[in-house]
Amino acid sequence: MDQQKHREKSEALKEILQNMGSVAVAFSGGVDSTFLLKTAHDVLGDNAVAVTAKAASFPERETGEADDFCKKEGIRQLVFAFDELAVKGFAQNPENRCYLCKRELLGGIVKMARENGLVYVAEGSNVDDCGDYRPGLKAVAELGVKSPLREAGLSKAEIRALSREMGLPTWEKPSFACLASRFVYGETITREKLSMVDRAEQLLLDLGFGQVRVRIHKDLARIEVLPQDVGKVVAEENRVKIAAELKAIGFSYVAVDLQGYRTGSMNEIMYTEKE
Repeated sequence: MDQQKHREKSEALKEILQNMGSVAVAFSGGVDSTFLLKTAHDVLGDNAVAVTAKAASFPERETGEADDFCKKEGIRQLVFAFDELAVKGFAQNPENRCYLCKRELLGGIVKMARENGLVYVAEGSNVDDCGDYRPGLKAVAELGVKSPLREAGLSKAEIRALSREMGLPTWEKPSFACLASRFVYGETITREKLSMVDRAEQLLLDLGFGQVRVRIHKDLARIEVLPQDVGKVVAEENRVKIAAELKAIGFSYVAVDLQGYRTGSMNEIMYTEKE
């Protein structure tokens, strides 16, 4: 990786943030939003504020890590209680579900920013997010929310490298997306099913798997781990434990995806239908 190039992008990011003057950062505790928030706070000080949503589609471990980071760094944090299941159309899980959710979520953050005298709202998408089906980016554009990482041309790999240089604990944190992304389009999203997915993924994390997804197809759980970890999942001891515990959680069937983890696997059917 060209270190000079990604450092130039880092400086461009700082200039973008400096020109904002004040900003509310939509902060989930993930790789991208942590890097963005830390950089914004370094540049703007108390004029950079974190806004973290507490919602059913985000595990407590994620929001807990977000809270801990803000306390450790001395960054002011606002908490936004968000009920995504109350958003019209969300529970029916249409293909634009992410747009419906993001529109309401970011709209609430924009309102909080105004109430607290903050001029801009920023979110943490990067240039790699332009390659997959991302209806949430439509909401970002409609609401005038800024995407400084994309504007600076930063990729996920560059953000991880810069995060490591800054000593951020998230530099090697597995990528995470909201739990609603585990549902096949058209399948009703419920609080109970979100909890099932959360508990299933927590089990895999507790067993030592780093990057995991448990996709839900009615009463079937489709497990995605990194390709090199597929053998570990199906090793006898783990296979028996995972199957038993996921059935205890509420799944009738448990399957392992032989392709392994990849982002946006629930979108593959859309691409296939269009071909």
